[in-house]
Amino acid sequence: MSVEYDYVVVGAGSAGCVLADRLSAVPGVTVALVEAGGSDDRIEVRMPAGFARLFKTERDWNFTTAAQAGLVGRELYWPRGRMIGGSSSMNGQMWVRGHRADYDGWNVPGWSYDEVLPYFLRSERRVGSNRGGVYGTGGPVRICELRSPNPATELFLRACEELGIVRLDELNGPSNEGCSPTPVTQHRGRRWSSADAYLRPAAGRPNLTVLTSSPVRSVLIEDGRAAGVVYGDGAVVRARAEVVLAAGTIGSPHLLMLSGVGPADELRAEGIEPVRDLPGVGGNLQDHLASGIFLHCRRPITLVGAESPGNLLRFLVGRTGKLTSNVGEAVAFIRTSPDEPAPDIELIFAPAPFINHGLTPPPGHGLTIASVLLQPESRGRVFLNGRDVVIDPGYLTAEADLRRQVAGLRKAGELFATEALAPLAGPPMDPYWGAGTDEELARWIRERSETLYHPVGTCRMGEDDDSVVDPALRVRGVAGLRVADASIMPVINRGHTQAPVVMIAEKAADLILADR
Repeated sequence: MSVEYDYVVVGAGSAGCVLADRLSAVPGVTVALVEAGGSDDRIEVRMPAGFARLFKTERDWNFTTAAQAGLVGRELYWPRGRMIGGSSSMNGQMWVRGHRADYDGWNVPGWSYDEVLPYFLRSERRVGSNRGGVYGTGGPVRICELRSPNPATELFLRACEELGIVRLDELNGPSNEGCSPTPVTQHRGRRWSSADAYLRPAAGRPNLTVLTSSPVRSVLIEDGRAAGVVYGDGAVVRARAEVVLAAGTIGSPHLLMLSGVGPADELRAEGIEPVRDLPGVGGNLQDHLASGIFLHCRRPITLVGAESPGNLLRFLVGRTGKLTSNVGEAVAFIRTSPDEPAPDIELIFAPAPFINHGLTPPPGHGLTIASVLLQPESRGRVFLNGRDVVIDPGYLTAEADLRRQVAGLRKAGELFATEALAPLAGPPMDPYWGAGTDEELARWIRERSETLYHPVGTCRMGEDDDSVVDPALRVRGVAGLRVADASIMPVINRGHTQAPVVMIAEKAADLILADR
């Protein structure tokens, strides 16, 4: 027995919540949103600084990569949200669109910076200052500055200015080159996820059905058309119009391959009969690699001890204090060479030692400056091993990536040595051992780099035959099937991925309804 809707959206994450809202807002249109995980009803979701408490729990997909030759054979932990709101319910709440050159550089009709900007603006509601009218003001995504920024964060920004890095009035203009406090998706001191922004306002509509704890097993493809999805123990939900995959950079290509859409020879080797030979499915994987310097802080002002009873009371009663921090409180986007057309490194400041994804208790008060490789030349892929997914990011397979990261960490060291930060900057904090030369920094990068949680690209959008989806996000060769999430990005943005994923879903909703 099956139930039928006009649209079936797979994944209630950052993109899926947008799609569920925008599609179900049309009278007479029925929508099913199918989510593998469960509720987001946890205080660690609401509490901005508590996101690491969700790692390796039932609300996390808890992925692990294949061994990375460029990272001394390490297998990296990749958290991804497995609940209502997806990764927007467990991320660092950083709303950073990127640079104009990102979207213009995609070279895809309809997706230039000027063409996608209205969708950013439609999604945004800037609370507080909006200098220059950079942000939208009437959208559902609430964006603000931190309520209780750490005093060390202002010193980081002054340090940036000492080194000639311009302080920006607003980070999300056409160029993000410079430094700024981090704009965050919060509302009155609490996280504001895509579920808060889009899904909860739509939840009461009779034409929207949300199925939780319902992992999708495959897309049902009949006579070359997506007719629905199979989920749970074999239940079927059918789609009269379209199936839209919003399962993310790992989930969407994984589902395509399980459904027979992907590299035909590889699918046959794993016992799956190909329905559509699309060699690009799973390829083009990119991620932001992060390498941090950890130093002891000479004053006890950091986020260490943020979960004390007093701080918990401040959060619960007044929504203020250390627990309202997103941890990555300020950023600087820089070019490591004048030859770079736009920033190639992001420096993130955390007034805390963010070691091992925040899972390792720090030995004391500390500070972190992380260098993030914004547009890696390295490419990886996801592929099948039986019915399981294998993630191979291919980190540092391109030589230039390591060179840029070394330059980024050098700049981090220079910042700690400035007049503004030097009074706080103590000796190296374990596991950081004080790498100094380029060779030592390269060793540190290989031994300790981690993901910044921004995988993209595995269902690449384009006009060419090798792309997985066309500029309208339709899967090539399968009618009634689209992908709308970070996996469609041809090249990763020079920012963070939450904002562009919401933009992609906003635009996808218009594309879908235009074909109705």
